[in-house]
Amino acid sequence: MPPKTKMHADELDIDAALVGRLVAEQFPEWAELLVREVRSAGTDNAMYRLGEDMVVRLPRLPGGARQVDKEQRWLPLLAPHLPLAVPVPLAKGTPGEGYALPWGVFRWLDGDNIYDAPLSGRAELADAAVELGRFVAALRKVDATGGPPSWRGGPLTDDGEDDVRAAIRDLGAAGTLDADLATAAWEEALRLPQWDGDPVWLHGDLLPGNLLAHGGRLGAVIDFGGLGVGDPAADVLAAWAVFTPETRGLFREAAEVDDATWARGRGWALCFGLVAEHHYRVTNPVLATVAHRAVAEALAEYGAGS
Repeated sequence: MPPKTKMHADELDIDAALVGRLVAEQFPEWAELLVREVRSAGTDNAMYRLGEDMVVRLPRLPGGARQVDKEQRWLPLLAPHLPLAVPVPLAKGTPGEGYALPWGVFRWLDGDNIYDAPLSGRAELADAAVELGRFVAALRKVDATGGPPSWRGGPLTDDGEDDVRAAIRDLGAAGTLDADLATAAWEEALRLPQWDGDPVWLHGDLLPGNLLAHGGRLGAVIDFGGLGVGDPAADVLAAWAVFTPETRGLFREAAEVDDATWARGRGWALCFGLVAEHHYRVTNPVLATVAHRAVAEALAEYGAGS
């Protein structure tokens, strides 16, 4: 069987056999449980189902240790305040078997991510818009004292303006982007006033692959690697990455978002979408598709003068 294509040059070697050895060595009570890879478009972590009720989550990149510590510490404190289910940490593994990072074991959450199994019909998507908006608002209201900075919690330029400009240039040359429109929208986003309030909690990566639904209802939010505090606009990017023009306002109302935060959120949708499509169009076509849609939705709204 040919080796899997890696998304990153420095990506660690992880497979089911490694996970089985790590579990057997550190948690022998689970040694006999079946280990199965969970296919995911996630870029920072690999996931393996452990038995029927658990999932092992391992950083793919050398710098991933902080994500493990963050999820183990903060998710149990945040969960009681949130209207949707989130991962429940069960154990923390340590480096071993040639794998150099800590890793986590979580309770398995049932449901299909809404990229692989899209919500069908306006009613289901409208309900999801309200539920996710309420989640964003509730997360933002939890006491953020001591929280670590989110990777998308600062100004747009912190995520790499050079990368955005390169993406506009290359995607425009490839004919998949209106480069002039994207440049105008990006420059307008850069001129927006920056967040001057206290940092608030953010998920940081509210994309379709991180939202689980069951029976047509949104039920859980996963992948808290970007969890941290900062400008609430970063979580508003879900408006363009997940929802339609007909349901976007429902999300906004439930998320209790003001005009300035909404405008910065559209800037984040552009920033995420341009950089992710440019970077992952070969190595992660699922994420690149999500990114392309976010850009298209944001540019359509910008072009319409909304």
